[in-house]
Amino acid sequence: MVKRRSRRQGNLVNYLLLLILLGLLFCLVFPFFNKQEEKEPQTEVRKEFIARIAPLAQAEQRKYRIKASITIAQAALESDWGQSQLASKYNNLFGVKGNEQDGTLLATKEYVNGQWITVEDYFVVYPSWKAAVEAHSKLFVDGTGWDHNHYQAVLEASDYKQAAQALQERGYATDPKYAAKLIELIEQYQLDSYD
Repeated sequence: MVKRRSRRQGNLVNYLLLLILLGLLFCLVFPFFNKQEEKEPQTEVRKEFIARIAPLAQAEQRKYRIKASITIAQAALESDWGQSQLASKYNNLFGVKGNEQDGTLLATKEYVNGQWITVEDYFVVYPSWKAAVEAHSKLFVDGTGWDHNHYQAVLEASDYKQAAQALQERGYATDPKYAAKLIELIEQYQLDSYD
């Protein structure tokens, strides 16, 4: 003998299936909308950062021929768009290391022997973002204590791609993808329009 479901039971099952499908749909769609909402504040932070640093970078470019796009991209990458503790609290936009007298001790990631490690190091404290950008330019112009022409190729670069490659070749950062990251930022945000 086959039992038949009543019409009422059939409607209840259909209703439950519909609720389950709507719940699944909500779970799939809600994260997408939530991510869209999260991106807007991040975009605004980045626009504000560029608007704040671009005039400083352009002023240094007029003085020293350092591509403004490179300065902006390095500052964005090194400081997480001005949001890192090093940038927001100590005005150090470029991850410039210092010593006990002129710096503060912080944890940082370094790429050593093919892997990322966390180390503690001293970083320079600047009075303002302007001072950090000026010191960044002076490093390129004056070079290092062991090589006064160390960053000459950055100054002589004909475009931002050459400048980014020169920075990586001269060991500005330990990240093996440093030049590619700078170029990607410059192209994504059209930072070369400030050059």
